[in-house]
Amino acid sequence: MNHADNYIEVNRALWDEKTAHHVASAFYNTDEFIKGRSTLNDIELSLLGDVKGKTILHLQCHFGQDSLSLARMGAKVTGLDFSGEAIKKARELNGQLGLDATFVCTDIYTLPEVLDKEFDIVFTSYGTIGWLPDMKRWAGVVARFLKPGGAFVFAEFHPVVWMFSNDFTTIEYPYFNREPIIETLTGTYADREADIKQQEIGWNHDLAEVLQSLLAAGLRLTAFKEFDYSPYNCFSNAVEIGTGKFQMKGLEGKIPVVYALVASK
Repeated sequence: MNHADNYIEVNRALWDEKTAHHVASAFYNTDEFIKGRSTLNDIELSLLGDVKGKTILHLQCHFGQDSLSLARMGAKVTGLDFSGEAIKKARELNGQLGLDATFVCTDIYTLPEVLDKEFDIVFTSYGTIGWLPDMKRWAGVVARFLKPGGAFVFAEFHPVVWMFSNDFTTIEYPYFNREPIIETLTGTYADREADIKQQEIGWNHDLAEVLQSLLAAGLRLTAFKEFDYSPYNCFSNAVEIGTGKFQMKGLEGKIPVVYALVASK
């Protein structure tokens, strides 16, 4: 994977540029969030349970809406993201809302070098691990930051979704993590008309790769679920089949779209 060695710099530049567009987008609806709207979905809420008084490490938190939603629920939250622009906005929102979340700007693999704590819950969700090449190293970071008895709560788009072309008309990519997927795309899922044209580098991670990495890191799988819908209208060619439930046109009910799990230490 030598040709993708600079993936952090390439992807950081992309997400630095995306952040301003996302903050201003109807997709993220920052105004309503500031007024009190939670950005968490039933999928992850059902696995998180009561977080009041819990310490939570939120990996790859973008500009902090989910982190701050957890803080509003009474959790003591530390959010991590590698985008300086995203962390800057997360800290701004934290101050504006009078919350006490903490935000750290670094990439996930170097987090153990800058943070020395353990948490009741490690949480990450939706469109996160596809930006990372090494699941064993990722799972090691998750385990490192969990207290004994702590729980890793994870919701993610299903690897079957990433097999398809962007318009979901053909199978274009392998299910398995064969090699980095390097593309130059325009716009962003939150604003398809955004004036963005940047290279991105990602990986598809099959379920066995993810689960085995967590098990090898010493975690125990306690819950696993699959869903045939996305809680976000973030894919092209999507149709809303129920409130906050989106499937791909022509594939309604035929493919898994999201999976979620809990793994304990």
